[in-house]
Amino acid sequence: MIRIAIQSGGYERKHQILHNIQFELLPGQLIGLIGSNGAGKSTTIQAMMGTLPYMEGSVHLPAYGYVPERPILYEYFTLKEHIDFLIRSVGQDASVLQQRANKLCETFQLTTKLSEYPTKFSKGMQQKVMLILAFTPLYTFYIVDEPFMGLDPQAMRRLIQLLNELKEQGASILMSTHALDTAEKICDRFVLMHEGTILKKGTLAEIKDGVHVEDNSLLAAFDALLEVKK
Repeated sequence: MIRIAIQSGGYERKHQILHNIQFELLPGQLIGLIGSNGAGKSTTIQAMMGTLPYMEGSVHLPAYGYVPERPILYEYFTLKEHIDFLIRSVGQDASVLQQRANKLCETFQLTTKLSEYPTKFSKGMQQKVMLILAFTPLYTFYIVDEPFMGLDPQAMRRLIQLLNELKEQGASILMSTHALDTAEKICDRFVLMHEGTILKKGTLAEIKDGVHVEDNSLLAAFDALLEVKK
């Protein structure tokens, strides 16, 4: 179990964005980090990863895979060179990693693009590259920030299948996303954020408990909770 306990955090010492962010990540579960733009989702992820300039609290993460909100790519590396560099850097069995990378390239239909430069790819293809690099190594924990952004429906379906496979293997996954209809179907638990703090957390049933809306969806429940907060 991974426990997140962020008392406060921000980009400037005198301006703290996060306040009392506490939740748990259980093995074999996908947790949806949900919130409007500016709610603090990406800032929470940065605090967890230790890249936020100022943070008070307790966060201890195992080695993890990470899909950033925006692709991070080397301009003069081909896709194959990105993969080779990753394999040399991770410290896991190189033959196993190569097999996984090959399979992921097939899954996301990039096998024919290995000699090309990802910086020249479309936005959706660049996102597929980030997924391949994040999921090639075997970890017990993954952080995925807006992983569906730019993906076509077929790639989204394959990503969902991959996330389910990782859950079955016992991995914990934290996913920040605006795709609430998809999150509602695949996440085991949710952390709803608003203005740098947790609005509500729990299973979908727990999120909906006490919330009265005609549309019984996660989006409707989230909107209703925001209205009460106002």
